[in-house]
Amino acid sequence: MAQNKNALIRYKTIDKCLQNNNRQWTLDDLIEACSDALYEYEGRDVNVGKRTVQLDIQMMRSDKLGYNAPIEVYDKKYYRYANEDYSITDIPLTENDMNVLSETVEMLKQFKDFSLFTELGGIIQRLEDKIYTEKTQQASIIHLDKNEKLKGLEHLDILYQAILKKLVLKIKYQSFKAQQASEIVFHPFILKEFNNRWFLVGKSSAKKAVVNLALDRIIDIDFDTTIPYMNEKFDGDTYYKDIIGVTVANSRAQRIQFWIDKQNAPYVITKPFHSSQRIIKTTENGVIFNILVQINFELERMILGFGDSIEVLKPEKLRKRIALKLERASRLYNEL
Repeated sequence: MAQNKNALIRYKTIDKCLQNNNRQWTLDDLIEACSDALYEYEGRDVNVGKRTVQLDIQMMRSDKLGYNAPIEVYDKKYYRYANEDYSITDIPLTENDMNVLSETVEMLKQFKDFSLFTELGGIIQRLEDKIYTEKTQQASIIHLDKNEKLKGLEHLDILYQAILKKLVLKIKYQSFKAQQASEIVFHPFILKEFNNRWFLVGKSSAKKAVVNLALDRIIDIDFDTTIPYMNEKFDGDTYYKDIIGVTVANSRAQRIQFWIDKQNAPYVITKPFHSSQRIIKTTENGVIFNILVQINFELERMILGFGDSIEVLKPEKLRKRIALKLERASRLYNEL
């Protein structure tokens, strides 16, 4: 990202130089201008080489970035724009460009809670201004599932920074089952999102198991620099390999076999329950699937969400558990 930013600074600097027709610009002059600009932006000396600026000019001349800058060399020494009014900042955007930018801006705005995107946020704002001044404002074509009222989103950035900088946390936390909040010393490993809800995954100590804390149950966060961070090589992909959702039962993954009726089978085929999902058999009335996962709360909720369109075939223990929940649900309606 830093390299891309430096390149953009150089393009903009070269562009600004070549717009100044009151001076003749040699390659060395452009190199010096780029070095000065990077020092101004970065606050440190950045070694800009001759080859780097030559490649920058080549890139600006090409259509790879859409510039097609008319940079020419005259007197075998000096650089200028063949069109004196040209600037890379004045390139008109096509209607397709505008539509793509509009939707991209909407998607990038989902990450506003991370300071990682603070600098990007300014770019997004400028893009929005540019878009709305060049085209009629219209409703977004892409609609993302989001809930601005979700609790805990304000903690995202501080937790992200703690993980990045390997800091131990003191978290005031109150689960739904607890009558009062408790303070937890926590070594954060990763942030995980599931079903539009965020979780902090980590350990309270080396001897304890990995747990997840729901961000909407965190009341307060502080750092404890006196405790060394548990630098465990945690791999989220491996840890959640056999899991649907975030609840890890620490049990052996089991082969779950279930039947889906023919009306809903296409949805399950195109959006699998889990990456391990396989079709076992297609019948006249539906399709039988297999997945290899741990049995947890999220799996049960997913199954129950399909109502009478699904039947758990194996294992027998899960089949009985789902049947019991459906019987209880049925009694609630029979009491009406």
